[in-house]
Amino acid sequence: MSEKRLKRKKLRKKWFTKNRLVILNEDTFEEIFSFKLNLMNVFVVATSGAILLIFLTTVIIAFTPLREFIPGYSSSKLKKDATELALKSDSLTTVLKQNEAYIKSIQKVLTGELEYAKFNKDSILETAEELPSKEDLSASKEELELREQVAKEESHINFSKTKKSK
Repeated sequence: MSEKRLKRKKLRKKWFTKNRLVILNEDTFEEIFSFKLNLMNVFVVATSGAILLIFLTTVIIAFTPLREFIPGYSSSKLKKDATELALKSDSLTTVLKQNEAYIKSIQKVLTGELEYAKFNKDSILETAEELPSKEDLSASKEELELREQVAKEESHINFSKTKKSK
């Protein structure tokens, strides 16, 4: 037990021993300035400086356009443009399908496969629209299991609330 105390005292003495840092002019040996320091002060100042530097760097990167230079981040303009292009391409795909259906119907009329009296642009465009299949609308096994789990949790919560209110 005494050895541990001696080690602690030596360590404490080492950390808190006052030292003087003196800056001298080499030619004249004139003292420019001096500090009284100990290891604990130096450690605290260095740690505080490092934390402050990390914090300032994070703030500068997070709230300025510099973040666009980091791989993985994209600019807000780029995201906006990508969203607009995705919407345009989706609408163009829909229009293209409608036009293809219309052209196919015109070809049928011109080749004589379809009578002109049955030809109506609105009905052709309606047939070109894709309706979701029943498989797309039916719930998967995972979804059904999730629904059951949520229902069990809700009934458990409702049961515990009614118990507390009684």
